[in-house]
Amino acid sequence: MSTLRRTIAALAGSAVVAGLLPTAAAFADDPWPVPGPATISIDGDGYGHGKGMSQYGAYGAARKGLNFKQVLRFYYPGTRFDDLAGRVKVRISADDDRDLVVDDRRGLTVRNLASGRVWRPDLPKATRWRIRPSGGRNVISYRTSAWHTWRTVKGDAELAAGGRPLELRTPDGVVAYRGALRSTVRNGTRLTVNVLPMESYVRGVVPAEMYASWPQQALRAQAVASRTYAAYEREHTNNRAFDLCDTAACQAYGGFSAESASSNDAVRATARRVLTHQGGTAFAQFSASNGGWTVAGQFPYLPAQEDPYEGSSTDYYGWTATVSDTDIEDAYNIEDLESISITARDGQGGRGGRVETVELASTTGWRGTVTGESFRSHFGLRSTMFEISDVQPR
Repeated sequence: MSTLRRTIAALAGSAVVAGLLPTAAAFADDPWPVPGPATISIDGDGYGHGKGMSQYGAYGAARKGLNFKQVLRFYYPGTRFDDLAGRVKVRISADDDRDLVVDDRRGLTVRNLASGRVWRPDLPKATRWRIRPSGGRNVISYRTSAWHTWRTVKGDAELAAGGRPLELRTPDGVVAYRGALRSTVRNGTRLTVNVLPMESYVRGVVPAEMYASWPQQALRAQAVASRTYAAYEREHTNNRAFDLCDTAACQAYGGFSAESASSNDAVRATARRVLTHQGGTAFAQFSASNGGWTVAGQFPYLPAQEDPYEGSSTDYYGWTATVSDTDIEDAYNIEDLESISITARDGQGGRGGRVETVELASTTGWRGTVTGESFRSHFGLRSTMFEISDVQPR
């Protein structure tokens, strides 16, 4: 999924916080006085940015009998289906220590990326293999009862096992990945990058993004959206080390360990299928739940429209959150919050639509406007489709 950015700024006097939409009177709420100290209660619907496909909407559509093509045509109108393949490079965020360690397995190969040379070590007593950077080189070691240096190579190196998954030992536990696992250093930071065919990658994405027990047509829609999203990121990245990450900041990816039979069936049934628009790969954004109305994106195939397939997730409708006046004061560097009000919404969907601007005022005479997205991001709200339901003294 696309990264949700934070806007953090505050200006003294009659000020406007950076990164704002213009304040508008339409769909404004009455201001809430804030007696300090106070607790502000917030109710909302939806989860995520709401652009493109809703995952719970796809679930609802599939349960109503729509096939994956119909689901995708609804959420990405004007796009076409095409074929695409190739490899993808994914940063494995959990492997953030100083070395890459995998369990030994049959068919293991070591590749030096600088020279292209490939070795097939045959050490029956080895239980693990390690790549550790040292200056501009990488020290490759194997473990029996202790670590032993096997070879030192210039530049980056990667491990693979002839198409068999490798078990990567991360600080958070062991995770298996298809393809190759590469150790590289960028800007002084060592990274682990999983390099693998697109279809193998999508197998690890679908069950990480959507419940594998969901209807097959919903899983197929997710497979195409995820493949398309990855292809778009691959085409537009400025990062030489990897195309995208493995978290919700891009899209979730759990490797071979996350795979299931039903989601793999969905990937096979939609093999190579992607969405395109006017000859280019579509930016197939998606989120968990749009709250009943999609949000317009930067392309014409990401329109704002009512979603008749949403509403099946009780988790993402009627959620509640609380924020203290101190939380708001600290987040925006203001003194003694006096009132808060939602001053503009987009008017689309429940609760008057998604919040565009929130006005904050202090007893010192400071008054500023922050975006709904800034407010959501600061306080961990599930979406910008929210309203203030109560303010109580603490």
